[in-house]
Amino acid sequence: MSDTGRQSFTDKVGAAVKPDSEKSTTEHFGDKIKGKSDSAASSAQPQSEKSYGQKIGDTFSSNSNENEPSMTQKAKNAVGLGNN
Repeated sequence: MSDTGRQSFTDKVGAAVKPDSEKSTTEHFGDKIKGKSDSAASSAQPQSEKSYGQKIGDTFSSNSNENEPSMTQKAKNAVGLGNN
């Protein structure tokens, strides 16, 4: 379960699993906005205040803001779906 004010894990997975070629322009835009706002919320929330589940979720979505691709993006890149 995600912390209050953060994007839910099911939304993140749903956006990551659906191929970019099947997304509408609106979906691409929405994913980008949600990702940026979730990343900002991750940065604003101190690690000490994050739930255990949120810490794990941030690790998988690479919301540590260290300019590294997320595990999901790395997987997409490995199978040739990484060009967004």
